[in-house]
Amino acid sequence: MIADVVFDAPVRHSFSYRVPDGWTLAPGQRTRAPLRGAARVGMVVALRDGTDPQLKPLARLVDPEPVLSTAQLELVGWIAAQSLSSVGSTCAALLPPPGSADAGIVPATARGASPLASPKPELLIGAGREKRLLERLEVTKGTALVIAADVETVAKWAQRLAKIDRVVRLDSGVPDEERAAAWRALRDGSARLAAGTRSALLAPLPPPATLVLLDEHEAAHKPPGPPRMHSRDVALERAAREPLALWLTAATPSAEAWWRAESGLIDMAAREPGPWPAVSIADTRGILRREPLTPPLSRAIRETLAARRRVFLVVSRLTSSLACDECGTVVRCAACAIAFAYSRAAARLVCRLCGTSQPLPDTCAACHGRRLTPFGWGAERVEHAVRRRFPDARIARWDPEATRGARGEAQRAAAAAADVVIGTRGALRLFGPAALGLAAFVAPDQLLRAPDFRAGERTLALAWAAAERVAADGALIIQSQNPGHCAFEAVARQNLSEFYGPELKFRAELGYPPFRRLAVVTTRGADAAETRRLAEAVGAALRGAKGLTVYPPVPDRSDRTRRIVAKGDHDLPRRLDEALREFKSTTAGRGMIDVEVDPVEWPS
Repeated sequence: MIADVVFDAPVRHSFSYRVPDGWTLAPGQRTRAPLRGAARVGMVVALRDGTDPQLKPLARLVDPEPVLSTAQLELVGWIAAQSLSSVGSTCAALLPPPGSADAGIVPATARGASPLASPKPELLIGAGREKRLLERLEVTKGTALVIAADVETVAKWAQRLAKIDRVVRLDSGVPDEERAAAWRALRDGSARLAAGTRSALLAPLPPPATLVLLDEHEAAHKPPGPPRMHSRDVALERAAREPLALWLTAATPSAEAWWRAESGLIDMAAREPGPWPAVSIADTRGILRREPLTPPLSRAIRETLAARRRVFLVVSRLTSSLACDECGTVVRCAACAIAFAYSRAAARLVCRLCGTSQPLPDTCAACHGRRLTPFGWGAERVEHAVRRRFPDARIARWDPEATRGARGEAQRAAAAAADVVIGTRGALRLFGPAALGLAAFVAPDQLLRAPDFRAGERTLALAWAAAERVAADGALIIQSQNPGHCAFEAVARQNLSEFYGPELKFRAELGYPPFRRLAVVTTRGADAAETRRLAEAVGAALRGAKGLTVYPPVPDRSDRTRRIVAKGDHDLPRRLDEALREFKSTTAGRGMIDVEVDPVEWPS
């Protein structure tokens, strides 16, 4: 008997080994096998009759029985194919780490797909969605697994779920042995509820089962490292293959999820609006050059402090794009409609998508004004202005680079005691629902100017999240040079359709997700010249493939790597894979080629 084994390595083919006499082995079991002079853990993906004395034998079993069913192995193969990852790396990322506890993992029992159909996935939005979710979980039958974007959120939900029933955790916040024990508890039914991160997406869920994905719009659901695939896409595919209910939650759904709901692929129940603060949008075109606080915002801060309520001022990291100070118009790529990235050193504008480059314009194309700047207010400048105007207030500035260790603890303590907190998006975690009297965006145009087609969606998510943290009798103030933007209108009217209508029209016209798929191919050579030659050769090979729109290579800021953006339809991964395999088979030379399909973060 010959076993085909895959390993946690960037190698997409399997390795063949001889199965020792007397072994009982099946696909879906982990085993140790010799590879490069050491016994490494691998996953058996296939067995074949035959003998070959030249093959090395397997060393020993890690699992006494399969931990992945045939259906789950097929799902792993689909994930690997869609993300252009190896099957071995995908298995390693989505299973508990091997260790002494592995021998006790209860085997997978479902050897194929169930004939039962899954209900249509549901999207929970609107006020009170978390309360509604907990109420559902309390009465639902069978196993339920809640997937969160990060360990901190998993810990919070584990505490909430523990009030309903026994809950186990499947995330890096608990020891490996505890994760393996949680896997066993789900399989044998001794635990009904579980919480975890993306690494738990393959956890056993005996029917009837429910899979919950919290905050499906979060970019953190697609962390670095293989398989580079969003948890939402994996959850949807699993629900299509297995008889389980899938519930997605989001304050502001991703455009992909909203489109699925409009297309009838996901159920999205209409909800009555909940409590909402008064939202004011201040037009700051031509002002805010010397002072970050408009008179209405200063007055609102004074009134909120007088009422002994808390204030949160949202700032953004400085933008790398260019805009007109007079009318607020952003200098955008004519072909891609995203903001040009501004390079002060090169004195040029570059499109991070298609590679178009042009010199800095002298005047604004919209109003012919001559003040085109990478304008922005950082947290430190805003803090200085607030301290000058409100010297008696307790003020804390949230530093996103100091969230761990002693500095992080000290920063959280200072923020908890402050009357006014100044910080970026991450500081919103400090506040629960309706905890603020006032939230304000000093200059959210920096978010809208990001060289990313998702800039509007990210701005909506942040503004909506801020509004949810303000009490109904409080206020949200948005100071913007683009006061009529649909993201701000949607928040002001508490109506998400105000945003997604124009946003989906924009994406359809220019072929952005969810209507077409994107991939970023990154090349790196031994030096800048070799990187450039490799990128040009790869780009030429991709342009020769059918069904792909390929843009010219774009260098990063240091010119150490070059990125090629490819656009295609649903079969984009397959077409990319075929073109790159052919290129590698016919081209000799050194260099690194990395591919990310469906990227959620774009370099600025």
